[in-house]
Amino acid sequence: MPTVRDIEQALFALAPKDLAMSWDNVGQLLGDPDTEVSRVLVALDITEAVADEALEKGCQLIVSHHPVMNCKWLPVQTVRSDTPQGHLLLKLLRSGVSAACMHTNLDIAEGGVNDRLAQALELIDPGPLGDPEGLCRVGTLATPMALADFARSVQKALHANGVRFADAGKLVSKVAVGGGACGDYEDFAIQAGCDTFVTSDLTYHTFLDAKGKGINLIDAGHFPTEDPVCEALVSYLTARFPELTVTKSASHREVIQYLVKD
Repeated sequence: MPTVRDIEQALFALAPKDLAMSWDNVGQLLGDPDTEVSRVLVALDITEAVADEALEKGCQLIVSHHPVMNCKWLPVQTVRSDTPQGHLLLKLLRSGVSAACMHTNLDIAEGGVNDRLAQALELIDPGPLGDPEGLCRVGTLATPMALADFARSVQKALHANGVRFADAGKLVSKVAVGGGACGDYEDFAIQAGCDTFVTSDLTYHTFLDAKGKGINLIDAGHFPTEDPVCEALVSYLTARFPELTVTKSASHREVIQYLVKD
């Protein structure tokens, strides 16, 4: 059976480590590299529910997009059972479950997060947007449509609980996508001549300025815009290691709910 190290190297073949941003934390972050693996669970995040699911399914490895430890937003100063992060890390370590996380390298990589997002939205000929990191993608619709209709199609395609959008008064034809929190790349979408940008975690002021900047905005949520890559990881690992049982988490899903005005 392959080891955790073997699987980590296969993941780096898909999403090379040197693509990751300087602040990021990618690769095997927990466990013994020499552990043999027969079952893998794939999830966008490693939560308590995902950890419990991995234990119930007898998995030796969890592969996730978001790092289980990342000093950018949650510094690891202690590992204590009376803190949420420490409790999760100790549960995994004591159970012998390893974690391999592919984050910004998988965002940027060919066939990664943003290519899968473009594919889910059925964009034609998606390619790099032109941002310095090579993160976002841009493509066109087969047929231009009104923003409200496109927003509904985005919600359906990504199985989102809801979407937020701002209308700049343009038909949707040339679309930029950035899975997760890519609002900082809006100006690159404008420079590329896009009429619409699909991403997540947009601020009030970004929406407020959309009409003046001349670009439609759709915030489809962090989880929905990135989750399509999980099925891609399942397919990739199954093809590389036919002897493995690789499954996508059934417990991890969108946590944001929307209350719609009557």
